[in-house]
Order: sequence, then structure tokens, then C-alpha cells
Amino acid sequence: MTTTPPAPRTRDLSGLLDHASHVLATRMAAAFAELGITPREYSVLFHAQQAEHTQIQLAELTDVDKTTMVVTVDELEKAGLAERHPSTADRRARIVSVTEAGAHAVERGTAIADRVHRDLLDSLPSSEREVFVTALARLVEGHLAEPVGSDRPVRRARRPRGT
Repeated sequence: MTTTPPAPRTRDLSGLLDHASHVLATRMAAAFAELGITPREYSVLFHAQQAEHTQIQLAELTDVDKTTMVVTVDELEKAGLAERHPSTADRRARIVSVTEAGAHAVERGTAIADRVHRDLLDSLPSSEREVFVTALARLVEGHLAEPVGSDRPVRRARRPRGT
């Protein structure tokens, strides 16, 4: 006996959001390649420049696990964009500070991120741009602010934050 599955009554929002997020992330990565850093490295530099943060605090701010943060800061140090130094409040903690070259990368990176976001929004009719951003922000700050528990955890996709 063959049965016809029910037709969905709404668009596949999960699929649309996943696809949009993935494509935006690839565009961001390609754009940051011109600067020689990744969006994640930019995000770490951006947040490190805003205030004195430990590696653990930066990991939380940038949604990166601790091991990945160590590797990321290693790369930033190797490139001369950041430095680690002991915290004055807790000598066991390491503060990440941005070098002069890193500050220049943050400035250029901010322009790159703004350009990628502007290109995305410019692809929409002008009357829809503010509505789109407002609605998306409302979802992320409201109904989609926190994940719900599940017996089968869903791997969380990394998302660009740094801006």
C-alpha cells in the first residue's frame, strides 16, 4: 500500500535559514581572505579590542570552544595581530590584547563585514530591508533566543558574530 505523504503547509524555515547562514558564512570567509584572516579571527580581534578579555571570555563572546580559541589566538600571535599576557586580576588567566597591526586588521575587517552585509541587504528591495533585519533580530532576541533541551542534541552551527 502506497500512501502519499502530507504536503507541508508552511515553507521549510529551518532549511531556508540553514542555507542562508551557510552561504553568508562562505561569502564572509571569501571576503576576509583578502585580509588574510578568517571571520573567526576577526571576531576575536574585534572583541579583544573592545575591552580587556581573557581567552575564556573571548571564547564565550565569539561562540568558540576553548580549544579552538587557543589555536585561533596562536594564529593571531603568529601573524603579529594579537598578544597574550597575564591578567593583573588573575595571573593564571591570559588576556588577549590587539597589536597595532591587529587594530588595523579590525578596522579593515569591519569595513569588509559591513560590505558583505550591505551587499546582502542591497539584494532585497529597499522596502524590505529594514523589515527583514527587524524581524530577524526580533526572532533571535525573542522566540529563537535560547535553544531548547532535547534527548538528541543538535550540533550547533557556528555563526559569525564579531559585529
